[in-house]
Amino acid sequence: MAGSCWKTFSKRRGERVCYEVVATRYDAQTPYQHVEIVDTVSYGLALFLDDKIQSAQADEFIYHEALVHPAMVAHPEPRHVFIAGGGEGATLREVLRHASVERVVMVDIDRDAVAACREHLRPVHGGSFDDPRVWLLHDDARLALERAPDLQSLRYDVIIVDVTDPLAGGPAYRLFTHEFYQIVRARLQPDGILAVQAESGDPGVLRGHLSICQTIGGVFTHTRGYCAHIPSFGESWGFVVASDAIDIARCEVTAVDAVLRQRSCWPLRYYDGLTHQALFTPDRGYREQARVAHSVITDAQPLIVE
Repeated sequence: MAGSCWKTFSKRRGERVCYEVVATRYDAQTPYQHVEIVDTVSYGLALFLDDKIQSAQADEFIYHEALVHPAMVAHPEPRHVFIAGGGEGATLREVLRHASVERVVMVDIDRDAVAACREHLRPVHGGSFDDPRVWLLHDDARLALERAPDLQSLRYDVIIVDVTDPLAGGPAYRLFTHEFYQIVRARLQPDGILAVQAESGDPGVLRGHLSICQTIGGVFTHTRGYCAHIPSFGESWGFVVASDAIDIARCEVTAVDAVLRQRSCWPLRYYDGLTHQALFTPDRGYREQARVAHSVITDAQPLIVE
Protein backbone atom coordinates (compact mmCIF):
# COMPACT_ATOMS: atom_id res chain seq x y z
CA MET A 1 0.00 0.00 0.00
CA ALA A 2 1.44 3.37 -1.00
CA GLY A 3 0.84 6.49 1.10
CA SER A 4 -1.04 6.69 4.38
CA CYS A 5 -4.65 6.02 5.26
CA TRP A 6 -6.82 5.82 8.35
CA LYS A 7 -7.93 2.49 9.78
CA THR A 8 -11.04 2.67 11.93
CA PHE A 9 -12.81 0.11 14.05
CA SER A 10 -15.84 0.28 16.33
CA LYS A 11 -14.65 -0.35 19.87
CA ARG A 12 -18.17 -0.42 21.26
CA ARG A 13 -21.49 1.32 20.71
CA GLY A 14 -20.88 5.04 20.35
CA GLU A 15 -17.08 4.78 20.08
CA ARG A 16 -14.64 4.35 17.23
CA VAL A 17 -10.84 4.26 17.31
CA CYS A 18 -8.73 5.46 14.37
CA TYR A 19 -5.09 4.75 13.48
CA GLU A 20 -3.02 6.32 10.72
CA VAL A 21 -1.51 3.46 8.71
CA VAL A 22 1.54 4.09 6.53
CA ALA A 23 2.12 0.56 5.19
CA THR A 24 0.43 -2.82 5.12
CA ARG A 25 2.75 -5.80 5.65
CA TYR A 26 0.12 -8.55 5.47
CA ASP A 27 -3.60 -8.70 4.67
CA ALA A 28 -5.38 -12.04 4.25
CA GLN A 29 -8.47 -13.97 5.20
CA THR A 30 -7.52 -17.24 6.91
CA PRO A 31 -9.99 -20.08 7.51
CA TYR A 32 -10.66 -18.50 10.92
CA GLN A 33 -10.28 -14.73 10.73
CA HIS A 34 -9.18 -11.67 8.79
CA VAL A 35 -5.52 -10.98 9.62
CA GLU A 36 -3.78 -7.64 9.03
CA ILE A 37 -0.29 -6.55 10.03
CA VAL A 38 0.28 -2.85 9.44
CA ASP A 39 2.67 -0.01 10.25
CA THR A 40 0.96 2.72 12.24
CA VAL A 41 2.22 6.23 12.93
CA SER A 42 1.57 6.20 16.67
CA TYR A 43 2.27 2.61 17.69
CA GLY A 44 4.52 1.04 15.03
CA LEU A 45 3.75 -2.48 13.87
CA ALA A 46 0.23 -3.55 14.81
CA LEU A 47 -1.75 -6.77 14.49
CA PHE A 48 -5.46 -6.62 13.69
CA LEU A 49 -7.80 -9.63 13.73
CA ASP A 50 -11.23 -9.17 12.20
CA ASP A 51 -10.55 -5.42 12.08
CA LYS A 52 -9.86 -5.14 15.82
CA ILE A 53 -6.42 -4.31 17.18
CA GLN A 54 -4.75 -7.15 19.12
CA SER A 55 -1.32 -5.73 19.86
CA ALA A 56 0.99 -2.92 18.83
CA GLN A 57 4.76 -2.73 18.96
CA ALA A 58 4.95 0.42 21.10
CA ASP A 59 2.94 -0.87 24.07
CA GLU A 60 2.29 -4.60 23.69
CA PHE A 61 4.76 -5.18 26.53
CA ILE A 62 2.19 -3.79 28.98
CA TYR A 63 -0.45 -6.32 27.95
CA HIS A 64 1.88 -9.30 27.74
CA GLU A 65 3.82 -8.62 30.93
CA ALA A 66 0.56 -8.07 32.82
CA LEU A 67 -0.88 -11.32 31.46
CA VAL A 68 2.15 -13.56 31.95
CA HIS A 69 4.30 -12.52 34.89
CA PRO A 70 1.89 -12.41 37.87
CA ALA A 71 1.13 -16.10 37.34
CA MET A 72 4.70 -17.08 36.49
CA VAL A 73 6.20 -15.23 39.46
CA ALA A 74 3.64 -16.62 41.91
CA HIS A 75 4.50 -20.21 40.99
CA PRO A 76 7.50 -21.52 42.95
CA GLU A 77 9.13 -23.18 39.91
CA PRO A 78 7.23 -23.04 36.59
CA ARG A 79 8.83 -25.65 34.38
CA HIS A 80 6.02 -26.74 32.05
CA VAL A 81 3.73 -24.08 30.56
CA PHE A 82 0.78 -24.30 28.17
CA ILE A 83 -0.28 -21.32 26.04
CA ALA A 84 -3.65 -21.25 24.27
CA GLY A 85 -3.51 -18.75 21.41
CA GLY A 86 -0.90 -16.02 21.58
CA GLY A 87 -0.24 -16.14 17.84
CA GLU A 88 2.03 -13.10 17.62
CA GLY A 89 4.55 -14.80 19.93
CA ALA A 90 4.79 -12.11 22.60
CA THR A 91 3.14 -14.20 25.32
CA LEU A 92 5.61 -16.94 24.42
CA ARG A 93 8.47 -14.43 24.61
CA GLU A 94 7.53 -13.41 28.15
CA VAL A 95 7.15 -17.01 29.36
CA LEU A 96 10.57 -17.91 27.98
CA ARG A 97 12.22 -15.14 30.02
CA HIS A 98 11.88 -17.36 33.09
CA ALA A 99 15.01 -19.47 33.39
CA SER A 100 13.07 -22.22 35.19
CA VAL A 101 11.00 -23.02 32.08
CA GLU A 102 11.86 -26.33 30.41
CA ARG A 103 8.99 -26.79 27.96
CA VAL A 104 6.26 -24.55 26.51
CA VAL A 105 3.39 -26.09 24.57
CA MET A 106 1.75 -23.36 22.47
CA VAL A 107 -1.49 -24.23 20.68
CA ASP A 108 -2.95 -21.75 18.21
CA ILE A 109 -5.64 -22.90 15.81
CA ASP A 110 -4.73 -20.48 13.01
CA ARG A 111 -1.61 -21.74 11.23
CA ASP A 112 -1.69 -18.95 8.62
CA ALA A 113 -1.96 -16.19 11.21
CA VAL A 114 0.96 -17.57 13.21
CA ALA A 115 3.08 -17.88 10.05
CA ALA A 116 2.33 -14.25 9.16
CA CYS A 117 3.29 -13.11 12.66
CA ARG A 118 6.50 -15.13 12.60
CA GLU A 119 7.48 -13.40 9.37
CA HIS A 120 6.30 -9.84 9.93
CA LEU A 121 6.33 -9.35 13.71
CA ARG A 122 9.88 -10.41 14.56
CA PRO A 123 10.47 -7.15 16.48
CA VAL A 124 7.59 -8.26 18.71
CA HIS A 125 8.22 -11.98 19.19
CA GLY A 126 12.01 -11.65 19.08
CA GLY A 127 12.52 -15.10 17.59
CA SER A 128 10.72 -16.84 20.46
CA PHE A 129 9.24 -19.44 18.12
CA ASP A 130 12.75 -20.75 17.43
CA ASP A 131 13.54 -21.49 21.07
CA PRO A 132 14.18 -25.25 21.48
CA ARG A 133 11.93 -25.32 24.56
CA VAL A 134 8.89 -24.54 22.39
CA TRP A 135 6.45 -27.11 21.03
CA LEU A 136 4.10 -25.30 18.61
CA LEU A 137 0.83 -27.00 17.61
CA HIS A 138 -1.95 -25.81 15.31
CA ASP A 139 -5.09 -27.24 16.83
CA ASP A 140 -8.10 -26.41 18.96
CA ALA A 141 -6.54 -25.63 22.37
CA ARG A 142 -9.48 -27.14 24.23
CA LEU A 143 -9.14 -30.42 22.35
CA ALA A 144 -5.37 -30.37 22.82
CA LEU A 145 -5.87 -30.27 26.58
CA GLU A 146 -8.81 -32.63 26.61
CA ARG A 147 -7.93 -35.41 24.18
CA ALA A 148 -4.36 -35.49 22.85
CA PRO A 149 -2.80 -38.70 24.28
CA ASP A 150 0.73 -37.28 24.37
CA LEU A 151 -0.45 -34.26 26.37
CA GLN A 152 -2.78 -35.97 28.82
CA SER A 153 0.09 -37.46 30.81
CA LEU A 154 1.67 -34.00 31.23
CA ARG A 155 0.29 -31.67 33.88
CA TYR A 156 1.27 -28.03 33.64
CA ASP A 157 2.56 -25.57 36.18
CA VAL A 158 1.02 -22.58 34.39
CA ILE A 159 -1.66 -22.41 31.69
CA ILE A 160 -2.12 -19.09 29.88
CA VAL A 161 -5.17 -18.38 27.73
CA ASP A 162 -4.42 -15.56 25.28
CA VAL A 163 -7.17 -15.93 22.69
CA THR A 164 -9.58 -13.51 21.04
CA ASP A 165 -12.71 -12.35 22.84
CA PRO A 166 -15.50 -14.87 23.53
CA LEU A 167 -17.85 -13.81 20.76
CA ALA A 168 -20.77 -16.16 20.16
CA GLY A 169 -19.88 -18.44 17.28
CA GLY A 170 -16.27 -17.24 17.24
CA PRO A 171 -13.22 -19.53 17.38
CA ALA A 172 -12.47 -18.67 21.04
CA TYR A 173 -15.95 -18.94 22.57
CA ARG A 174 -15.50 -22.47 23.93
CA LEU A 175 -12.36 -21.37 25.79
CA PHE A 176 -14.35 -19.14 28.17
CA THR A 177 -16.79 -21.68 29.56
CA HIS A 178 -17.14 -23.37 32.94
CA GLU A 179 -16.46 -26.72 31.23
CA PHE A 180 -13.21 -25.47 29.71
CA TYR A 181 -11.91 -24.19 33.03
CA GLN A 182 -12.67 -27.59 34.55
CA ILE A 183 -10.51 -29.15 31.83
CA VAL A 184 -7.77 -26.62 32.61
CA ARG A 185 -7.93 -27.42 36.32
CA ALA A 186 -7.53 -31.13 35.56
CA ARG A 187 -4.42 -30.41 33.48
CA LEU A 188 -2.73 -28.26 36.12
CA GLN A 189 -0.41 -29.48 38.84
CA PRO A 190 -1.90 -29.15 42.37
CA ASP A 191 -0.05 -25.83 42.76
CA GLY A 192 -0.71 -24.80 39.15
CA ILE A 193 -1.92 -21.38 38.05
CA LEU A 194 -4.24 -20.21 35.27
CA ALA A 195 -3.92 -16.78 33.60
CA VAL A 196 -6.55 -15.49 31.16
CA GLN A 197 -7.07 -12.36 29.09
CA ALA A 198 -10.51 -11.24 30.20
CA GLU A 199 -12.02 -8.46 28.08
CA SER A 200 -12.24 -4.73 28.67
CA GLY A 201 -11.58 -3.33 32.10
CA ASP A 202 -13.28 0.00 31.41
CA PRO A 203 -15.89 0.93 34.05
CA GLY A 204 -18.85 1.18 31.69
CA VAL A 205 -18.40 -2.27 30.18
CA LEU A 206 -16.95 -4.24 33.10
CA ARG A 207 -19.71 -6.83 33.22
CA GLY A 208 -18.06 -9.09 30.61
CA HIS A 209 -14.81 -9.10 32.56
CA LEU A 210 -16.56 -9.80 35.85
CA SER A 211 -18.56 -12.60 34.26
CA ILE A 212 -15.31 -14.31 33.24
CA CYS A 213 -13.96 -13.78 36.76
CA GLN A 214 -17.02 -15.42 38.28
CA THR A 215 -17.05 -18.32 35.86
CA ILE A 216 -13.42 -19.10 36.71
CA GLY A 217 -14.21 -18.55 40.38
CA GLY A 218 -16.71 -21.36 40.18
CA VAL A 219 -13.86 -23.77 39.41
CA PHE A 220 -10.82 -22.51 41.37
CA THR A 221 -10.34 -21.71 45.05
CA HIS A 222 -8.47 -18.42 44.54
CA THR A 223 -9.56 -16.12 41.69
CA ARG A 224 -8.37 -12.57 41.12
CA GLY A 225 -9.29 -10.08 38.41
CA TYR A 226 -7.14 -7.07 37.55
CA CYS A 227 -6.71 -4.45 34.83
CA ALA A 228 -3.95 -2.60 32.98
CA HIS A 229 -4.33 0.40 30.67
CA ILE A 230 -3.22 -0.31 27.08
CA PRO A 231 -2.86 2.98 25.14
CA SER A 232 -3.16 1.43 21.68
CA PHE A 233 -6.45 -0.21 22.72
CA GLY A 234 -7.80 3.12 23.93
CA GLU A 235 -8.95 1.41 27.13
CA SER A 236 -7.94 -0.64 30.14
CA TRP A 237 -7.82 -4.38 29.66
CA GLY A 238 -8.84 -7.08 32.09
CA PHE A 239 -7.06 -10.26 33.16
CA VAL A 240 -7.79 -13.08 35.58
CA VAL A 241 -5.47 -15.39 37.50
CA ALA A 242 -6.66 -18.43 39.41
CA SER A 243 -5.26 -21.31 41.44
CA ASP A 244 -6.36 -23.85 44.02
CA ALA A 245 -3.16 -23.44 46.05
CA ILE A 246 -1.91 -19.88 45.58
CA ASP A 247 -3.56 -16.48 46.00
CA ILE A 248 -1.51 -14.47 43.51
CA ALA A 249 -2.59 -11.14 44.99
CA ARG A 250 -0.77 -11.95 48.24
CA CYS A 251 2.70 -11.86 46.67
CA GLU A 252 4.81 -9.21 48.39
CA VAL A 253 6.70 -6.47 46.55
CA THR A 254 10.17 -7.63 47.57
CA ALA A 255 9.34 -11.27 46.83
CA VAL A 256 8.20 -10.45 43.26
CA ASP A 257 11.39 -8.51 42.56
CA ALA A 258 13.53 -11.27 44.04
CA VAL A 259 11.92 -13.93 41.83
CA LEU A 260 12.33 -11.82 38.69
CA ARG A 261 16.03 -11.39 39.46
CA GLN A 262 16.52 -15.04 40.33
CA ARG A 263 15.00 -16.17 37.03
CA SER A 264 16.95 -13.64 34.93
CA CYS A 265 13.83 -11.60 34.08
CA TRP A 266 15.05 -8.36 35.63
CA PRO A 267 14.38 -5.64 34.65
CA LEU A 268 11.12 -5.77 32.71
CA ARG A 269 9.63 -2.69 31.06
CA TYR A 270 6.29 -2.69 32.92
CA TYR A 271 5.99 -5.33 35.62
CA ASP A 272 7.75 -5.47 38.99
CA GLY A 273 6.82 -5.81 42.64
CA LEU A 274 5.23 -2.37 42.98
CA THR A 275 3.30 -2.87 39.74
CA HIS A 276 2.07 -6.21 41.07
CA GLN A 277 0.82 -4.52 44.21
CA ALA A 278 -0.98 -1.86 42.14
CA LEU A 279 -2.57 -4.41 39.79
CA PHE A 280 -4.05 -6.34 42.70
CA THR A 281 -5.29 -3.28 44.59
CA PRO A 282 -8.47 -2.59 42.60
CA ASP A 283 -10.03 0.85 42.78
CA ARG A 284 -13.30 1.48 44.57
CA GLY A 285 -15.31 1.54 41.35
CA TYR A 286 -14.05 -1.91 40.36
CA ARG A 287 -14.78 -3.31 43.82
CA GLU A 288 -18.28 -1.87 43.85
CA GLN A 289 -19.13 -3.20 40.37
CA ALA A 290 -17.83 -6.62 41.38
CA ARG A 291 -20.04 -6.53 44.47
CA VAL A 292 -23.12 -5.56 42.45
CA ALA A 293 -22.32 -8.14 39.77
CA HIS A 294 -22.46 -10.88 42.37
CA SER A 295 -26.20 -10.27 42.72
CA VAL A 296 -26.95 -10.37 38.99
CA ILE A 297 -24.41 -12.80 37.51
CA THR A 298 -25.31 -16.15 38.99
CA ASP A 299 -23.60 -18.77 36.81
CA ALA A 300 -20.53 -19.03 39.07
CA GLN A 301 -19.01 -17.88 42.34
CA PRO A 302 -18.00 -14.22 42.73
CA LEU A 303 -14.61 -12.71 42.17
CA ILE A 304 -12.62 -12.28 45.39
CA VAL A 305 -12.13 -8.54 45.88
CA GLU A 306 -11.21 -7.82 49.48
